[in-house]
Amino acid sequence: MIGRLTGLLIEKQPPGLCLDVNGVGYDIDVPMSTYYDLPEAGAKVTLYTHLAIREDAHVLYGFLRQDERATFRALIKVTGIGARTALAVLSGMSSADLSAAVAQQDTALLTRVPGIGKKTAERLLLELRGKLDAIAPATPAVTGQNDVLNALLALGYSDREARAVVKTLPADLGVSEGIRAALKALSS
Repeated sequence: MIGRLTGLLIEKQPPGLCLDVNGVGYDIDVPMSTYYDLPEAGAKVTLYTHLAIREDAHVLYGFLRQDERATFRALIKVTGIGARTALAVLSGMSSADLSAAVAQQDTALLTRVPGIGKKTAERLLLELRGKLDAIAPATPAVTGQNDVLNALLALGYSDREARAVVKTLPADLGVSEGIRAALKALSS
């Protein structure tokens, strides 16, 4: 199993990248959360990987953080969830957000992810219950950040810009203060 790769980022084009490791180029599929956090081409990158061996292909999936890889592995163990759907879930929410959604049994949060319907969301909540706590425990701050994110989305901001500004907010900030700070950051 290939557990981690460190090398030069040759190219990146959603949803994947090519990483040069000592002259060997590895094509790696990544969730959008990892993709957005990648440096420009030519920079050194370390990715935690998961190798999926299928009858027709060997596919590498990469993650900047170990908790994302552990969450990915938990997701692909859920009945009916493949690697592509797991990447979509991690592209739509962080490991902590998913853990919070599972802890709160929040199907609405999961159904916002493209490709996840109500039945799939319910299956995820059922089969992941208690399995994500050790990976990315849900915290009240994460829930507050979710509320700020949801408020920005309701106001018409794109998912990408809303998530980017929420990442810059202090974790212990209350919901109303977070919304004010986010709106101020977005307007400047």
